[in-house]
Amino acid sequence: MTDRLYSDPDLVQFYDIENEGRVDFDYCVGFAKDAGSVLDLGCGTGQLAAALADRRSVTGVDPAPAILDIARRRAGGQRVDWVEADARNVRLGRRFDLVLLTGHAFQVFLTPEDREAVLATIAAHLAPDGRFIFDTRNPVAQEWLEWTPERSQRELSHPELGTVRAWNDFRCDSATGVVTYSTHYECAAADACSAPNRKSPSRQRKALRRCWTRPGWSSKNGSATGVASHTLQHRQKSFRSAGCASPDVASP
Repeated sequence: MTDRLYSDPDLVQFYDIENEGRVDFDYCVGFAKDAGSVLDLGCGTGQLAAALADRRSVTGVDPAPAILDIARRRAGGQRVDWVEADARNVRLGRRFDLVLLTGHAFQVFLTPEDREAVLATIAAHLAPDGRFIFDTRNPVAQEWLEWTPERSQRELSHPELGTVRAWNDFRCDSATGVVTYSTHYECAAADACSAPNRKSPSRQRKALRRCWTRPGWSSKNGSATGVASHTLQHRQKSFRSAGCASPDVASP
């Protein structure tokens, strides 16, 4: 269930950079204003859980230890009870006023059995008058058609690695309706690490070397390239013919 995009420390470091300023964050903060206790399933790096914890009891659950390491270190993280567990079978022995499952996390549950299991977890932890909120991509929008190297290419500003080039590609299984997308990160050229305008050239060289030596990363033309795949499923099946009309897209 936990893929490398969330379990590999060298990939997790890009998570917050790629997920800043989302409108759903402010919505969820407002939605939780009257809740005395919150359970954040699939809490990720804990941005939302930590923001909510100044006025209430908050528990954050995620199956990926690398991403929870970031959550524990973030500002306000000490106020959250972090639990490494699978949302399909975790049982905390208490109930909450609000259960959250945000960031499209519901879509990682690809089978009816998985979805039934996570809904059972939610039911087991909701207080009698509690509320549950989740989000999901709209399959009618066919967002995955934009996840090509040409359309998704972007540059990220990393505090140690400098400018990092990123892009996505995808494939769609017409038989199952499952879309699998890959996220690619290409670090800057190694000789750029010693540029005088870098705050910490030695730390940048160390981080870049770590990229080269980790499984799944490769060195190419003086750069380090990492790839992570993530699988999701859109619950409506009518998207299949339109969503899978385009052939698989390969990274450049």
